Amino acid sequence: MEIGHDQLKKVVDFIEDKKGGNIIILDLRKVSIITDYFLIATGNNKNHTKAITDHLAQKLPELGITILRIEGLPEAEWVLLDCGDLVIHIMTPETREFYSLERLWGDAREVVLK
Repeated sequence: MEIGHDQLKKVVDFIEDKKGGNIIILDLRKVSIITDYFLIATGNNKNHTKAITDHLAQKLPELGITILRIEGLPEAEWVLLDCGDLVIHIMTPETREFYSLERLWGDAREVVLK
């Protein structure tokens, strides 16, 4: 199933519902065959990233988005939700700064939601 603009916006809303921050979406369709989109967000700490993950696990099926697997629990410094065409990364600030996925995938275009 292809992820649409409206679905991406709703996923961002779900993360913002739990006060996740620094959310960006990278369009990987022209630079990788791994997935279409990376959504990267920051939680304040491990408990916060877990709470965001739990909320997404509950809400994503409402959008018709199937979570194929979740990695990074129970540590919750970097939780990855693999949804096929969308991969969601929820990270603590320190982990996000260290791995700098935005820089690593610098060839990808950032998606601007309106």
